Amino acid sequence: MNSISDTIDTAVDALSSPESLEGLFHHVHDNVPLPSNASLIEIVELARGILFPGYFGQTKVTQDTIKYHIGVSLERFCRLLKKQVMAGLCFGLDKDDPLCIEDVRGKALGITEELVRRLPEIRRILATDVEAAYNGDPAATCFGEIISCYPVIRTLTNYRLAHELHLLGVPIIPRMISELAHSETGIDIHPAAQIGHHFTIDHGTGVVIGATCIIGNNVKLYQGVTLGALSFPLDENGNPIKGIPRHPILGNDVIVYSNATILGRITIGDRSVIGANRWVTDNIAPDTKIYKNVKMHKGFENGYGI
Repeated sequence: MNSISDTIDTAVDALSSPESLEGLFHHVHDNVPLPSNASLIEIVELARGILFPGYFGQTKVTQDTIKYHIGVSLERFCRLLKKQVMAGLCFGLDKDDPLCIEDVRGKALGITEELVRRLPEIRRILATDVEAAYNGDPAATCFGEIISCYPVIRTLTNYRLAHELHLLGVPIIPRMISELAHSETGIDIHPAAQIGHHFTIDHGTGVVIGATCIIGNNVKLYQGVTLGALSFPLDENGNPIKGIPRHPILGNDVIVYSNATILGRITIGDRSVIGANRWVTDNIAPDTKIYKNVKMHKGFENGYGI
């Protein structure tokens, strides 16, 4: 017994050493825990029920009871979100940063209130996404089928909520909300990406949209499309420089077919069409149709890579 106790003590000492914990240990600020995936899942479900009443959450909603259902859901949404935003703000602090818990609580309340103010506009944009999915799929029978069944609407609900929280300066929470959709649908949209109205993804699985992507209005992607980075400029230590534009810009009315790969800070002009399985690393002029691979002039040395 002493032998196993000694072994445990040795392991505890090794696992608790500052050297082994460098970058791997979260220092709790004033007993505020990490954001909770379970709470964020509930927040997302509440938001879906608020934005699409009768389709998510409480489904026994009538015109007579809709204000009650939205009111109850919105009150719980606010309580949960405020707590999670507060956890996110604390997460974003360095362990040595001074913390006034009342200031953080006030900021979290302000962010929560502002997001609630933006919910009607989020619904308006999501309605255009539903319309785009319906108009783009001859198999779709009605808007209700799109909302209930199509993974793109679940993903875009998460993305558009997460994007607003990103714009409001909330650390980590937007990425966690986006990753919930990624796990649920196989569609990976970074919350910092900028996406216009009437956006849709047909089928969806395997789509990747990078953080600095800018996507115009009336854009349609198919499954397996990657809008990624081609190269990563390096700093003096040989590490990728963060925060620089490195993903594509897609103009208005662009269509990108399945498994196409578009890399780098290039522009795909308005009304262009990129065919399936194409590899594009150079600018494409407006009204261009690409049905064969475009020659790639860059190699994969000196930091280049997908």
